[in-house]
Amino acid sequence: MYSEKVMDHFMNPRNVGEIENASGVGTVGNAKCGDIMRIFLDIDEEGIIRDVKFKTFGCGAAVATSSMATELVKGKSIQEAMQITNKAVMDALDGLPSVKVHCSLLAEEAIHAALWDYATKNGIVIEGLEQPKSDISEHEEDEEY
Repeated sequence: MYSEKVMDHFMNPRNVGEIENASGVGTVGNAKCGDIMRIFLDIDEEGIIRDVKFKTFGCGAAVATSSMATELVKGKSIQEAMQITNKAVMDALDGLPSVKVHCSLLAEEAIHAALWDYATKNGIVIEGLEQPKSDISEHEEDEEY
C-alpha cells in the first residue's frame, strides 16, 4: 500500500522539531481527517532556506509528506520552494494511495503558509504566493492531483 520511501520517512522522519525565532512559520490542517502540519523556516539574507523543521499531528502519510517536503525545500531559494507542489512531494515519495493525497496538499500549503508568514514579517511580496488556507478540507475538491 505504501512505498518504501513513505515508510522510511514515516519511521525515520527528517527535520522534526521547531526553529526558535523562525523566519516564517506556517500551520495548516484538514478538519475532515484531523491532520495538522506546522513548518518552520530559517531564511537567510539572500532568500535561501538555511534550515527547516516540522511538527505534524496526523497519520503516517502526513508525517512522511512533512518529512519529504522539508527535505525538498532545505537549501533552496524562496522561488525554488514556491515551485514545490503536492505532486512533487508525492513523486519524491514514489506515490501515495489516493485516500492520502490530501497529506501532500497539507505539505504544499504548510510551505506556502510559512513563506507567507516570512513575507508578512518582512513586508515583502513573493511572486506567485497567495494567502494560504488554514484548512485545506474546504478546498480539496478544487485541487488537481
